[in-house]
Amino acid sequence: MSGIKPQKLSDVITERLEAKILDGTFVAGEKLPAERVLSLEFNVSRPSLREAIQNLQAKGLVERKQGGGTYVSLRINSNMTEPLLALIAERPETQFDLLEFRHALEGMAAFYSALRGQPEDYQHLQAALAGLDEIEPTVDKEKEANVLGEFYLIMAKASHNMVLQHVMRSMKTMLIDNIQRNLQMLAVNPEACSEIAQQRVSIVAAIVQQNPQKARQASNAHLAFIEETLLNINQRDSRIQRVLRRIETNPS
Repeated sequence: MSGIKPQKLSDVITERLEAKILDGTFVAGEKLPAERVLSLEFNVSRPSLREAIQNLQAKGLVERKQGGGTYVSLRINSNMTEPLLALIAERPETQFDLLEFRHALEGMAAFYSALRGQPEDYQHLQAALAGLDEIEPTVDKEKEANVLGEFYLIMAKASHNMVLQHVMRSMKTMLIDNIQRNLQMLAVNPEACSEIAQQRVSIVAAIVQQNPQKARQASNAHLAFIEETLLNINQRDSRIQRVLRRIETNPS
């Protein structure tokens, strides 16, 4: 009777590196620490570490650049977003579909962040929230959208749900595009923008208080308010356009 073949050391390291990619420790496009640093962290020889990195490379998870180190592959996030992003860019009405989908994702992220988050997760979330105050919203909507995108990804990471993290990271480009479009439309209503900013404060407060139900409710209320405000802006713009068409049709 043959015994169970012991797992190779390089395979163990491969699994540990894969776990760090899955949990967002190493994100797409990020450079991995130097071999010396990783070999010390895992307490293994460099040849074993190199073999593990070759395993990751064979799976398409990392890419080695001549003289430039090893990077997490950008392609790990590309398959989910590219066709959808093109579709959404062509059909503005699907922005509301994405907003509805965000209800499920961000509500879940808020719930599990409050349930499972650690003190360091809350510190990162509060720091990301504080970073939003440093942006002049009337000047740079693209920068504001990118910072907001990172804020929601940090919240997903605090959930300690690997599937949720991966889905939201895979949607990062699409998420930021949706946020930027929303910000551009909401700019006509400064009062609503102030209310939305305060809602984000309430979401983080509920997470830090470790109140999962309150956190999810705050997240859902936040997105529902954004959706309602955008719909009102669209209706107002449609009425203005109808009036302008009537003026053009019946000039005085």
